[in-house]
Amino acid sequence: MRSKISTAAALIVVAFLAGACATSEQWAEWRGHTTHFASGDHGMFSMSNNLEGKNPKVTRLDVENSRTQNWWGKTLTVEPGQVIQN
Repeated sequence: MRSKISTAAALIVVAFLAGACATSEQWAEWRGHTTHFASGDHGMFSMSNNLEGKNPKVTRLDVENSRTQNWWGKTLTVEPGQVIQN
């Protein structure tokens, strides 16, 4: 009985860890920088937008900050009309 519980627990842990891992491309991006975000502005922007880039919330200040602070990661593409005025 104890071995069945241990086996089940090990399988659950392995499944969780495998599902929570980043892709090799994401790991390469991560290793290329000394911090997770380029700045606090970058962190706040990333936290307010999802990974799929659906319904992005982008302001003119975000666009300027991304250029001046050299943000990295997955690029969100928006049409000029989608950029929110500050």
